[in-house]
Amino acid sequence: MNRLHDIPLTRIDGSPATLDVFRGKVLLIVNTASQCGFTPQYAALEALYRKYQHRDFVVLGFPCNQFGAQEPGSDEQIAAFCSNNYGVSFPMFSRVEVNGPNAHPLFATLKAQARGIAGSQSIKWNFTKFLVDRAGRAVRRYGSLTPPEKLERDIVRALDSPREPA
Repeated sequence: MNRLHDIPLTRIDGSPATLDVFRGKVLLIVNTASQCGFTPQYAALEALYRKYQHRDFVVLGFPCNQFGAQEPGSDEQIAAFCSNNYGVSFPMFSRVEVNGPNAHPLFATLKAQARGIAGSQSIKWNFTKFLVDRAGRAVRRYGSLTPPEKLERDIVRALDSPREPA
């Protein structure tokens, strides 16, 4: 059993969840913000999701207000913003912290599995992206400056990898 799939989460509508419903899928987990210079990445994330969702690819958005207070709204406001401005249809979750003593266990796990530059675990800014393989392992981290469309080759490679036995 993979711990990543068992971590308790809260969907943006307030309902409880885990990543278990995404077991066996390739995931792109992103810490997001609505008032950031990288916010337009929502459009490219949505495009990737729509292009590959039929192949068991899912983008998961986790709003975070730790970087420049660029996600100050309520979950309801964040959901409306994403839907109205970028047509986001991929799953969004309740706002989390990604660094520090109150970092959500999901991000603590992702950071330990896929370290940043020079082995750093700390997330540097909004729109850091983690590619998670079908077995639930974070296999790659991408910084904010990497546009989502540049991840497509790695996403396809992960989708084409053989599934591990259950």
